[in-house]
Amino acid sequence: MNPMTASNLKSAFGGESMAHMRYISWGEAAKKEGFPNVWNLFNAVSYAEQVHAANHFRELKKEAGEASVTAGAGFGMTTTAENLQGAIDGENYEVDQMYPAFIQVANMQEEKSSIRSFQFALEAEKTHAALFTEAKGRVEQGKDFDESRVHVCDICGYTLTGETVEDDCPICKAKPEMFRCFDTNAE
Repeated sequence: MNPMTASNLKSAFGGESMAHMRYISWGEAAKKEGFPNVWNLFNAVSYAEQVHAANHFRELKKEAGEASVTAGAGFGMTTTAENLQGAIDGENYEVDQMYPAFIQVANMQEEKSSIRSFQFALEAEKTHAALFTEAKGRVEQGKDFDESRVHVCDICGYTLTGETVEDDCPICKAKPEMFRCFDTNAE
């Protein structure tokens, strides 16, 4: 694997891993603030970030050894609305800057499987930003996120709300049974 693409995969792995843990923490804070559906959304998207990190890690299977990883990350524990804004900012950075640049480099270096890993994450991050934006609007009104059921594709991390998943994943074409359901009421 070309060293530049490998470095980008490592950076993406680091960023997704940190987002995974950050969302777990922010979800717990949301639950304590009285927003159980926001807690559930953070948990679901945390899982999606884990899917992205695992995909990137798999691409690095031949890159054994230690590495220092530079990855952007938001820190701090504030209000649920502010934490949601931090999540929105992080997702938008990945959508607008990070993943398009990583995809362009991987394309230039003809790293086809890395392109797929980056593309899956890029498309899924768009859904995360939209869901966090919707949740933030509700929280700013003093209300919980409307959706108690969130579904995440086990293959690419695509995320949607609703009672059930009826169609194949629009990103990776996984069947509905490949989605994991997060349900506020199943706690």
